[in-house]
Amino acid sequence: MNESGIRQLVTFKIEEDEFGVDILKVQEINRMMNITRIPNAPDFVEGVINLRGKIIPIVDLRKKLGFPGKEYDKSTRIIVVELEGIVLGFIVDSVSEVLRIPNSTIEPPPSIIKGIESEFIEGVGKLEDRLLILLELKKVFTIQEHRSLEDLNMN
Repeated sequence: MNESGIRQLVTFKIEEDEFGVDILKVQEINRMMNITRIPNAPDFVEGVINLRGKIIPIVDLRKKLGFPGKEYDKSTRIIVVELEGIVLGFIVDSVSEVLRIPNSTIEPPPSIIKGIESEFIEGVGKLEDRLLILLELKKVFTIQEHRSLEDLNMN
């Protein structure tokens, strides 16, 4: 967060739900590319890609967040992020925009969804005509899953 009280977010969709992640964590956004499957990888890991000489694990965010699977299409994107020293890609249905929203419009997650599975929801941004779920990406993975991704992140 910066002094002005404005958050800059990259927003993306899974199904009809709109999510946002801090722009500072995002390295780049790519179109879907060829993914090499890895035997015995966790089920939410689609495989790895070679991005300019770096091998990067690719996570299907739909699977990780409990959404049903879906065929990739021309809108599908890979958001490349760095989480605690691990570079990885998240597959999302589509990337919407870069958004600047005031911190004052962000509320903590409703207590009804505060559970083990939803601790990665940082808050909910209230925009004029829609709600934006803010993800805390480093909390999306358990410590064990984080180690598995570290093992796949061969640089």
